[in-house]
Amino acid sequence: MAHDHRLGWDEEDTYWRTNYRTRPYASSAGREYDFYRPAYRYGYDAAGRYQGRSWDEVQSDLSRDWSAYEHRGTSTWEQVKDAVRDAWDRVTGKHPVGAR
Repeated sequence: MAHDHRLGWDEEDTYWRTNYRTRPYASSAGREYDFYRPAYRYGYDAAGRYQGRSWDEVQSDLSRDWSAYEHRGTSTWEQVKDAVRDAWDRVTGKHPVGAR
């Protein structure tokens, strides 16, 4: 059975909504979850799209594409890249979140 990508995102969404404040970039900025949510979604989607690639390989693509991402709101890549990386790492299993 094919993995339902949408269902997978619901799980991630719930996880990050619960945990995002523990991350350094979020705890210091004092922003609401909705600010980071598109970044987590973007990282989650990217991990599926670029399977087998490393973060270092795809980061420049992701940073360039962020400016065209329809859900990004007013955020810049610099503001969200750590959140994107978190979501990427969680999907790819390269680093448990919090351990880098």
